[in-house]
Amino acid sequence: MKSLFLKIFLSFWIAQALFIVLAILVTVAMRPARQISAVEASQSRYLAEAVDAYQTGGVDKMRDYLHILGETQHVHAVLFNEQGSLMGHSVRPWFSEVASGRRRTADTLLGRLLPHPQFLRASMTGSDGHRYILVTELPPGQNAFFGPGGVPSIGILIAVLSSGLVCYFLAQFLTSPIIRLRQATQKLAAGDLSARAGGQSSRSGDEMSQLVRDFDLMAEQIEKLVNAQSRLLKDISHELRSPLARLSVALELARQRTGPEAESVLDRISLESSRMNELIGSLTTIARLESGAGSLRRGPVQLEDLVQEIARDAAFEAQSRNCQVECEIMDELPVTGDPALLHSAIENVVRNASRYTQAGTTVKIRAEKTQSGSPEEAVIRVTDSGPGVPDGELEKIFRPFYRIDDARGRSTGGVGLGLAITEQAVRLHGGSVKASNLPEGGLLVEIRIPLLAAEALRDQQAPVAAGEESAVEEA
Repeated sequence: MKSLFLKIFLSFWIAQALFIVLAILVTVAMRPARQISAVEASQSRYLAEAVDAYQTGGVDKMRDYLHILGETQHVHAVLFNEQGSLMGHSVRPWFSEVASGRRRTADTLLGRLLPHPQFLRASMTGSDGHRYILVTELPPGQNAFFGPGGVPSIGILIAVLSSGLVCYFLAQFLTSPIIRLRQATQKLAAGDLSARAGGQSSRSGDEMSQLVRDFDLMAEQIEKLVNAQSRLLKDISHELRSPLARLSVALELARQRTGPEAESVLDRISLESSRMNELIGSLTTIARLESGAGSLRRGPVQLEDLVQEIARDAAFEAQSRNCQVECEIMDELPVTGDPALLHSAIENVVRNASRYTQAGTTVKIRAEKTQSGSPEEAVIRVTDSGPGVPDGELEKIFRPFYRIDDARGRSTGGVGLGLAITEQAVRLHGGSVKASNLPEGGLLVEIRIPLLAAEALRDQQAPVAAGEESAVEEA
């Protein structure tokens, strides 16, 4: 049982129900029924009169007396002596069991807890020296436990159901703050920094309410810190744009006013300026992605066309290292998203693979849709033949500014933002990205993005088809 609500509810209900039932049973068992007490008080008189009738008139007179006793007192009695029943015919076996002491009677605690039928037993020694035993069967209305006049069964049922209702609301009251905390935590983990768990119960002063308030304070502080970091990145990117633009102008003026001897120095300045411009662009993209999905310009995108375009550009650039880029498109992959952002996300992975694959090897790209699951997803797998990534670093490579080897990253111009942009861009499109090492060597990066549902795809295609028909009619 994994649900905390069910654990609390069932444990409280079972404990409450057991307490109620046991309390009623003990109360009833310790308090003999009024009718039992009346029959028990007259038991000795019934026995003496039955024995007298037997001794004076035989079996027939004794039967007549017990018959009259049954009609007037509503009890069924049987007289025994040492040899057995004196009724002249066979009797039900439990009468004999009571007479021999093998069955408990209703004047004892355990006897009152036994189901119907229940009995009382009295014995005496007659004037003829024989020992007589009268066994009296109580009517159902005199049963101390299971009979209609015993424990109120409807009352027990009502008590158990009412206790279950009380325990249900108690369990709901105890677990509702935890459910809100879980929901708010899931939203916070998904990137919704405005998620809060506060509610009416958080206004009280108990420990659970204090925990909810502490969580909300923590979430509020995290939101402030993340927003402050995002604003800082935006401000830095914006402030660096202007001096960098002036630096580019000054660089061109310096080229015009200096001779060939300064050309190498100016080229170096131009290279570093380009790297700085690229870094500022990446920082701006990171800041925009961290602001949430509201910054996306969504529209229909054919992902397979985007992948083919990226593969062609990467194949052209990889020629300098005698590498190849192979692209295999298996299905049509319609998605909704920001085309520029998706292009950047996939291109970063492909460029990263082209950069680190061994010279003379091939980078492979495979795009297809999942064959099972709902919703269907576009799966883009990019593999290279590079050195791979240590297993402990596979998740860290998607963090901003994280590089496995600083020296290698700087020599290739990377600053550790490409894969971070990929991860955030894919996540904002409802997808996921992960990296794994190949058994034969190299790295596999897998991007998954939800495809358009068939209904949504038809809705998007309908206006386009209508526009084409109208264009044909006008022509």
